[in-house]
Amino acid sequence: MAWTLILLGLLAYGSGADSQTVVTQEPSLSVSLGGTVTLTCGLSSGSVSTSNYPNWSQQTPGQAPRTIIYNTNSRPSGVPNRFTGSISGNKAALTITGAQPEDEADYYCALGLTWDMDLSLIHNHYT
Repeated sequence: MAWTLILLGLLAYGSGADSQTVVTQEPSLSVSLGGTVTLTCGLSSGSVSTSNYPNWSQQTPGQAPRTIIYNTNSRPSGVPNRFTGSISGNKAALTITGAQPEDEADYYCALGLTWDMDLSLIHNHYT
């Protein structure tokens, strides 16, 4: 399995948002079945911290997105514990340990940049 990471950009909704802030992202990552992969979500100006309340969503083909990590490292009920969220260095990170076929999906990161929750979207697309 391999994930190709595609930057969708920054959507600013609230006052005080820095329109010059952009998301930084590795161009691509890959993982074998049963392997471990970490997807990251960063900012061009400053570090991501728990005060950005990083959230990760997963969207499988034909399905609505579902939250798999919220508030940095919390998992909703029913989400397998192979999905873990963290802050790694100055970025939010989603780690999938023991990747399964059903993990083939698009993965999105959302970061709060102001109280109005400006969204930084990263599209992590399985190919």
